Amino acid sequence: MNQRLDKYLNKNSNATTLAFFRLAFGLMMLYSIIRFVCYGWIEKLYIKPLFHFTYYGFSWVKPLGEYTYLLFFICGLAAFFVAIGYKYRIAVITFFLTFSYIELMDKTTYLNHYYFISVVSFILIFLPANATFSVDAWRNPKIAFQKVPSWTIDILKLMLIIVYFYAGLAKLNSDWLLEAMPLKIWLPANMDLPVIGSYLNKIWVQYTFSWAGAIYDLTIPFLLLFRRTRIFAFVIVVVFHVMTKILFPIGVFPYVMIISTLIFFEEGFHQKCLRLTAAFFKVNYTVFENGLSKVYVNAKINNLKLGILAAFMIFQLFFPFRYLLYPDELFWTEEGYRFSWRVMLMEKAGYTQFTVTDAITGKTIHINNNNFLTPFQEKQMAFQPDFIVEYAHFLHDYYENTGYNDPIVKTESYVALNGRLSQKYIDPNINLAKENDSFKHKNWILPFNDEIKGF
Repeated sequence: MNQRLDKYLNKNSNATTLAFFRLAFGLMMLYSIIRFVCYGWIEKLYIKPLFHFTYYGFSWVKPLGEYTYLLFFICGLAAFFVAIGYKYRIAVITFFLTFSYIELMDKTTYLNHYYFISVVSFILIFLPANATFSVDAWRNPKIAFQKVPSWTIDILKLMLIIVYFYAGLAKLNSDWLLEAMPLKIWLPANMDLPVIGSYLNKIWVQYTFSWAGAIYDLTIPFLLLFRRTRIFAFVIVVVFHVMTKILFPIGVFPYVMIISTLIFFEEGFHQKCLRLTAAFFKVNYTVFENGLSKVYVNAKINNLKLGILAAFMIFQLFFPFRYLLYPDELFWTEEGYRFSWRVMLMEKAGYTQFTVTDAITGKTIHINNNNFLTPFQEKQMAFQPDFIVEYAHFLHDYYENTGYNDPIVKTESYVALNGRLSQKYIDPNINLAKENDSFKHKNWILPFNDEIKGF
């Protein structure tokens, strides 16, 4: 076993594959940052709101006021340096830290692809992605190599396989497969689309999309692995993600996944792409063709890198299943839902009305959420329990500062899940100011009056 592992760890592949991924990833991230700025989302999402919802354990991560623009600038500049391979190690660490900080500033904006970007950028910190076709390799021949360990490429493939396959597993539930939910709700909203719009209200189409989505996620990474099915699989990838981009407002995620899956292609394809890029910018590509293989001289450092990445990938394999540690329906409580590659699986809508009561005088007021939250924040808060309890603590502190004595914060909350009738969500008798967000089960969430079978 050890001999086979050693043989694999000493196996080399062309460095152009890693360089191509670095260039494509960096440029996509630069585009994403520029897009975010151009849409005015920094002001709208991070500067204007009075209150920000934070992740458990990361309440110290806050927007930086006007300096938030500087944070985005540094992140975008780091993405550009990653793309061209300039001061690569510093650039990718900077990108990982700044992008992750941006992601953690307000969980209202949580998206799976933001998490994916942080995960990939963390992995890239430990990979020799600047070994070829980079400013670093051009300036310093000592770090220029045509061959890199194959595992440095395979680990990125494995991460993509996890994302797709786990997304497919998550779709193997009764709502998705047997009820075509939530696509039965979402697809008819696009009936004004040319050609396909008139079909989106048909039941058979909604079931076809549901089943096709599950089959796609479960099979596409393996179809990409094999040379005979790779071209066909990539065409399906493009069609699938273009369709999701047309039908759903999910930002740059489709483009990120399309570009990322190109890592499964043969090294000759990546080499051709880099040669064309070099010719366009009038760069002499032959300076990178030195025939050398990347060798880790310091065994301790190499073993440390392998150990960190191995532990990280084991974490990625098991962390999405933490929901099994909680007793109630995952879609209802959302305990263990985030960071588990559960993509667009449910439609939830909620109504949450808070009251604040002076513990001594008994004076009670009803809270107008618009006074503290943006419409987007209120929408997300209304059906997510960790949002609700965090907001309750904010209300407690706010009204305590205005003179209320140990304010009691309660809520009247109703939530509808995947087309079901709304039902009471939070125990209205609980003083949420005395409850704390944690990894423990939130027993103040009322039971779900239905069952969703599956993963």
